[in-house]
Amino acid sequence: MILLRNLGFSRNGEALVEGASLQIHPGWKVGLTGANGCGKSSFLGLLRGELHADRGDLERPAGWVMAHVAQDTPALPDAALDFVLDGDLELRQIERDLLAAEAHHDDDHAGEQIGLLHSRLSEIDGYAAPARAAALMHGLGFSDADFTRPVAEFSGGWRVRLNLARALMCRSDLLLLDEPTNHLDLDAILWLETWLKSYPGTLILISHDRDFLDAITSHIVHIENRRMQMFTGNYSACERARAERLANDLALAAKQRREAAHLQSYIDRFRAKASKARQAQSRIKMLEKMGDIVAAHIDTPFSFSFPEPAAFSDPLLVIDRVKVGYGATAPILDKLNFSLRPDSRIGLLGRNGAGKSTLMKLLAGRIQPLSGTREEGRNLKLGYFAQHQLEQLRPAESPLWHMVHQEPRTREQDLRNYLGGFDFRGDMAEAPCGRFSGGEKTRLALALMIRTAPNLLLLDEPTNHLDLEMREALTIALQETEAGMVLVSHDRHLLRATCDELWLVADGQVRPFDGDLDDYAEWLAQERAAEKSGKGKPAAAPVASRKAEPEKSENPAPARSACPDARSAGGQRRQPLLKELAALEQQLAGWQGERSLLEGRLADPALYSGADSALLQTLTQRQAALATQISRAEERWLALQEQLDALPEAQL
Repeated sequence: MILLRNLGFSRNGEALVEGASLQIHPGWKVGLTGANGCGKSSFLGLLRGELHADRGDLERPAGWVMAHVAQDTPALPDAALDFVLDGDLELRQIERDLLAAEAHHDDDHAGEQIGLLHSRLSEIDGYAAPARAAALMHGLGFSDADFTRPVAEFSGGWRVRLNLARALMCRSDLLLLDEPTNHLDLDAILWLETWLKSYPGTLILISHDRDFLDAITSHIVHIENRRMQMFTGNYSACERARAERLANDLALAAKQRREAAHLQSYIDRFRAKASKARQAQSRIKMLEKMGDIVAAHIDTPFSFSFPEPAAFSDPLLVIDRVKVGYGATAPILDKLNFSLRPDSRIGLLGRNGAGKSTLMKLLAGRIQPLSGTREEGRNLKLGYFAQHQLEQLRPAESPLWHMVHQEPRTREQDLRNYLGGFDFRGDMAEAPCGRFSGGEKTRLALALMIRTAPNLLLLDEPTNHLDLEMREALTIALQETEAGMVLVSHDRHLLRATCDELWLVADGQVRPFDGDLDDYAEWLAQERAAEKSGKGKPAAAPVASRKAEPEKSENPAPARSACPDARSAGGQRRQPLLKELAALEQQLAGWQGERSLLEGRLADPALYSGADSALLQTLTQRQAALATQISRAEERWLALQEQLDALPEAQL
């Protein structure tokens, strides 16, 4: 087991944990929670031997094999599947020993050694290792075509997935995972959740996804006020225990009662207008759980709400017969017909690459329809959040500077008070945001967007890098806003608590999904099973408008194969696409490398204290230009991939 005795540790001279004493037994699945900066990642660093304790003891069995996800992946020429297989160190060592022994096969001792090595290879199921690696990669969203691609060709987010697959490939006794869902879509998260449930070893997991923690963990270690406390049960059980403890503080108990009354009033209003649809009923159940959740986070450092919009239009936005895509490529989405109203609260579902972000860009006006119309209501005021908003922050400037720049006529103290609700207080409000963590930059970008009082919110993965406290504050604020909303998120708790409708983006279409998130998980499982069995696409997802649609042929392949020239014509169409893809990937690799170097330079505090402001301006301008180039190239890459995927089998 893992044993902590009076453990204390720090980072950069700042004490993080003092006097921690607890035990983690073999096979436990432990969630490590606490505010950003409390010491969660540092504790994993202690377990890996990368940090040393200031005092006390941290013991774990010497013979345990430990696996963790590497933070960086160099631009390796290795094939992706080989890179994942490298995670099984014993397997690779046996393979090397076999090669060496077979080189001396005439030697009697070598023959005996070969037999022993093959016996051990069989014991560890080494002959099936490539199939296990392929299954891991499929689960995390990779296609068969990706297996042979060099690691260097993958973007940063996909390299993170490769690192995760490599860690899971290791036959470990102890698995350490630090925010493994950050770069995953909901499909991959659901697969990983299932995999970790069946993991036989000891798991220590840092995550800000409450549904993920609830589904996997048997215990929670919460870090707060430099103390580590063990709770039995999942994250919801930990919250209930913390709520009871906080209620012993009279001031916090009074605040709990006020918040509970406010929340109950909101639930009653929603229940009165909700339909009997399954999504609405799922949301009512979620809201009823919010009482315990709010009580457990009553001491949160975050306190904000969306300002009431100045005016509304009904509808806010109309999408009429729209086809959308990039340039002259095949459209990504087609036949889009819907309106967004002030009371729209929509969550978008769909597999990675289905077109969710493309749809959000269309709604935001960042891309224009290839055909059809996008019509804005007279009083439309958009609030659009996507990850590229973080790149538009000026790294040399502070949160307060950004607020003053946005609202030059507002009193500085009012802006400071507002920033305090996002935990930018004191010196933090005046610190250059280039030094901020990903979570702090996300908080600032959200603060700037929320302040504009939008009446239609377009939120594309707003919780990336946010800790659990900030996620809960955002959830409450989104529940109470009068603005319409379209949300893309892999945070199921956020989707359940804030969305009245779910729409499915799939097969180039956008349709209402007639079910809840549990139904969606079931549909994804059916789709994966159908793909694995090679039977093609599974039965269609439950869709509210399905009965009104004309029936379509399930298998148009015979009609395609009837054309004798299809294969040659398809080959002619495929080659230019592949050539452009290769050129794009080479460009992206260069730009991403340059961006990494720029980010390293911009993270240097000396850059902001020096006198060379011209250099700083040049670097930030180049960073913004690179972000635009990379975003456009990635969109084009996605469009090319989807166009290739759309080619009929006879054309391949």
